[in-house]
Parts: sequence; structure tokens; C-alpha cells
Amino acid sequence: MLSRIHSAALVGVDAVPVEVEVDVSFGLPAFAIAGLAATSEQDARERVRAAVKNSQGTVPARRILVNLAPADIRKEGAGFDLPIALGLLLATGQLRPGALDGTMAVGELSLDGRVRPTHGVLPVAMLARRLEVHRLLVPDANATEAAAAGGAVVPVETLREAVEMLEGRAAVRPVPAPPAAGREHHEVDFAEIKGQAHARRALVVAAAGAHHLLLIGPPGAGKTMLARRLPTILPPLGPEEALEVTKIHSVAGLISPGVGLLSVRPFRAPHHTTSRHALVGGGSVPRPGELSLAHHGVLFLDELPEFHRDALEVLRQPLEEGVVTIARVQTSVTLPARVMLAAAMNPCPCGYLGDARRPCACTPPQVSRYRARISGPLLDRFDLQVEVPRLAPDEVAAAPAGEGSAALRAHVLAARTIQRRRFGRRRVAGNGRMSGRAMRRFCLLEPAAAQLLRAATDRLALSARAYDRVLRVARTIADLDGVDGADGITARHVAEALQYRLP
Repeated sequence: MLSRIHSAALVGVDAVPVEVEVDVSFGLPAFAIAGLAATSEQDARERVRAAVKNSQGTVPARRILVNLAPADIRKEGAGFDLPIALGLLLATGQLRPGALDGTMAVGELSLDGRVRPTHGVLPVAMLARRLEVHRLLVPDANATEAAAAGGAVVPVETLREAVEMLEGRAAVRPVPAPPAAGREHHEVDFAEIKGQAHARRALVVAAAGAHHLLLIGPPGAGKTMLARRLPTILPPLGPEEALEVTKIHSVAGLISPGVGLLSVRPFRAPHHTTSRHALVGGGSVPRPGELSLAHHGVLFLDELPEFHRDALEVLRQPLEEGVVTIARVQTSVTLPARVMLAAAMNPCPCGYLGDARRPCACTPPQVSRYRARISGPLLDRFDLQVEVPRLAPDEVAAAPAGEGSAALRAHVLAARTIQRRRFGRRRVAGNGRMSGRAMRRFCLLEPAAAQLLRAATDRLALSARAYDRVLRVARTIADLDGVDGADGITARHVAEALQYRLP
């Protein structure tokens, strides 16, 4: 007898439909799985056998063939256990005919029949809603996550419970409502930072325009402390952004049970030993890396020159385009990567070049080699390059407390509101992501500002990309001043923007 049930496989951060076909026929006893299944799914044979037996079902001594169609998509993970078991029960007459009509299922089985949570349930739920599936069976631990996509989500704890529900002998348990997005809570605040007024201002400008930021200073200057507070002044996630961020984290298996949509912008800080594939994503079945996990948030690279050169260089194109394209022999996957890049580095190997209280022990060739670890094209992609000096203890004690994150976020939100009105339906997420055409339209300089920028370009030998970035930063500074329009960029705005470009 042949049975069919719908399921889904993950390709990148999206789910694609998979039809699970189970054929039970006479012949030598065998259990085979076809359809380009990974090793984890080949092992499903033994898991399904034990789970069915321990759920008061039987696996007949016949020839059992499971096909995961289409066969040209690589299937990975243990999420096909539940649909295979249900298809087997239907094909052997242990489920009533038609019980699986309009049903999609995903979940891993324990040997005792419990349904374990699996990765990527949210994109599967989004697919089920798009296909107008009658009901989606998911592990109970993933129910809240799946409910965030809407649709008819049915949580199940065991295979036996799923069978009884499909047979109509048990009521469908209600899905716990996803928790409402409350007020964001951060463990850190800008009010905890003493001094560093120039760096604080640079972070506000970066947040207001979604600009990439590089902090340069000696050890102990507070670079990491500043960067970790950057998410506290960013605007809250919108509904679409929250869905995109949660979907990526769902695929990566980073959603805790009982959590619906994420409400806080991600902050990812990988170690400098992180490989290229871990940073941008990859694998035989491409999965998101740190760059995609920071989508709509902040990717912080501390000790920037210590990262592998190939890992840094591969960031260049995603930072411009906002996506990562991973090509494999059988498929090509595009992963979202719209991030704010924040990085920190020392000015030299010992870290004390230019420090007023501790002399630098590095030779000029050592300093040159250290800075050469970061290519010029990558440096050009940082809109703001800010020196963070080390403060003396008495300076820290005497420095007044600055504005807290709530007050700074208000300034950022006001500037972002001006940008939304200016861009209209273009949906540009900040001045830092303006196209060349938008810049020509919305970054109109006053005569004195244009003259200053031309002179600075000649004197500092700015590249065309650096020129555009100065212009974008000047536009953001004008927005922070409340200049609502395509013009109004003054010489003062340009002069401040030029302060954030190191020679």
C-alpha cells in the first residue's frame, strides 16, 4: 500500500515542500529511504522502528520504501522522522484512510515515541501557511515558534498522541499564544560610560544612519564597552524585521522553547579565530553564519586585524549588497546579511602607539605589517573611523555621566523618522545604504560645504567610495540636527563627517 504526507526541507533560511511517500509491499524484509537523504535521515529507519513499536504500533516484516520527493534537494536533519512514521502507519492500515489529507508534519522521534524539537520550524510554518495546509503537526517545544507565523499549528508530544488526534480520538491541544513583544530590555546602558564624548557621538551618528563603524584605540580605552551598547540605541525591530530575524535564528537552532518572535536586534561578536564559513555561512547544505545571524542587527569584530585575511575579505561584497550568495554544485543559496558592522582594533601590535602615558614598543615595519592585515578596500567600507583614547583614572572619575541609552535612542529615532519621510516607498534602511542615484537626489550640499568636501578630497586623497561615505555621514549629521529635506547639508556637517575619516 502507498501513502503520502507533506513535510518540508530547509534550503538556506527558507523551507521548500517535500512529499514523503511510503510504500509497503511483499518481499524480503527491508527498510530503505530514497531521495538524497543525509546520514541523519538514513538513521531514521531505526528511530522510526523503535518509536512505532514503543507507541503500541507494529512495523511489519515487509519491504518498506520511503521516498523524499523531489530527489534533487538534499535533505538534512531528523525532522522527517514524524512524517515517515505517520506514513508508515497509514500504509500498513494502522491509521484510517484519509487521516493525513491536508496534513504537513515535521519532528524528530525518540526511541520511546516522544517528538523532539527540530530546527527551522518557523520557515516550515510560513510555508504551510502559504500553501494553505489544513494542519501542521510540530513538536510541542516548537509550537510557540510556529504559531508566530499563523496558520493551523497542532502541537504533539508523542507519536501516539499524533495518531489519536488524527483518528479523532483526542482533542487538538490549543497552541500557546506567542508572547507579546514587550519593551526591550538591555543589560547595559550608555549612562555607564564616562567620558569618550567623541566616540559616543560617533556611535549615535552610526546608529542614526546605519553606518559601519571602526573604533581604534589602545587596550582598556573602552572600545568593546562602547560597541556592546550600540544595540541599545538602535530602533526597535519592526514586524517584518522580527519575522526575518526569528526565521534565521530558527534555522540555526537558537530559538528557546516557548519563544515566539524575537524583539531585540541581534548582536553577534564572533572570536577572531572564527573561520570564513562560520562567519559568512556555508556547509554541504548551506547554513547561515555569523553575518546572517546578525541580520538587522550588529556584527562586532573585536581585534579586527587578528581575523583571518580570507574571512575579512569575503565580507566586502555582502556589506555592499546586504546578502550572501553561497554556490554549491547542486544549488545556490542566498542568505540575508543586512548588518551594521562595528569593529575594534589597536593602533599597533603592542596597542600603545600614540598613547600619552605609555610608550609604544613597536618598530615602524611592525606597525605597517599590522595595519596591512586589513586591506584598503575593506577599510573604505567603514563610514566612520574613530580614535578612542585611553583615559586616565582621574579623568574617568571627574567625567560627568553622559546621556543614557533611552535619550540617545530618541535622537536616533528622530533622525530615522526624517529618513523614512525622505525615502518614502523606497524602503531604504538608513542613509548608509543609499544608492548613488538616491545620493544625487537627497544629498545636496550648500556651496561652502561642497567647496570644503572638494578640498578635503584632494588633501586626504579620498577614494570615490570614501567620498560617497563622507557624504552619507554628513547627510545623517544633518538629519540629527533636524534638517528635513534633500538639501541643508552645511560646511559644519561636512567638517564633522570628515573628522570620522582617519588619514
